[in-house]
Amino acid sequence: MAYSIDLSGRVALITGASSGLGEQFAKTLSRAGAAVVLASRRIEKLKELRAEIEAEGGDAHVVALDVTDLDSIKSAVAHAETEVGSIDILVNNSGVSTTQRVQDVTEDDFDFIFNTNVKGSFFVAQEVGKRMLARAKGSAPGSYTGGRIINIASVAGLKVLPQIGAYCMSKAAVVQMTKVLAMEWGRFGINVNAICPGYIDTEINHHHWGTEQGQKLVNMLPRKRVGHPQDLDALLVLLASGESGFVNGAIIAADDGFAL
Repeated sequence: MAYSIDLSGRVALITGASSGLGEQFAKTLSRAGAAVVLASRRIEKLKELRAEIEAEGGDAHVVALDVTDLDSIKSAVAHAETEVGSIDILVNNSGVSTTQRVQDVTEDDFDFIFNTNVKGSFFVAQEVGKRMLARAKGSAPGSYTGGRIINIASVAGLKVLPQIGAYCMSKAAVVQMTKVLAMEWGRFGINVNAICPGYIDTEINHHHWGTEQGQKLVNMLPRKRVGHPQDLDALLVLLASGESGFVNGAIIAADDGFAL
């Protein structure tokens, strides 16, 4: 008998869904049966993705979200729940980076990274988590009690990498945030876990792998290859599902062994 995970009846909010991993996460959860809410600042890109998902028979919705703006976070989550229903799954994916040595990091660079990767991720999780808690305590309606929050950290949160020091620090903060939320919310059936991807080939960095510097990096990797967004599909679906009920506070490296 084949084993399958069905997310039918669940609502998933994916931040940073307009490109890269976020786009793949949305498609994957939709294919697993979830209704997906696509959130980002780039609304036109989200509309294109919604059309793709709907063409496959999926259920997709679009909300504008700037994770650096708390009012935008509250508005997006409220809009999503009004239009689609209670959010059962959050994929906390928005993230940014800059490239320079630590002595060259400016205050603007630091704030740019931390406002999105740490502050933004925390307050998105908090806003969704408050609603999950209310349902768990019986003070808000909802067909599903509990929830799944999946924070997208990075191998850079586990292993220091050169020229992206501020990014490494921000993703290490996401790792600790995941553990804190898991500890406080686990007893309410809300499981909070983190995926730490390694180097993944996306539209943002695709050109880099063909350069001399990119090839040097590839040759440093354990199996001299970069991953693809779909390499995270099975892990994502597991963590989003009821089948992951015994997995809480886990920090899972999906990096082809790079952090070992």
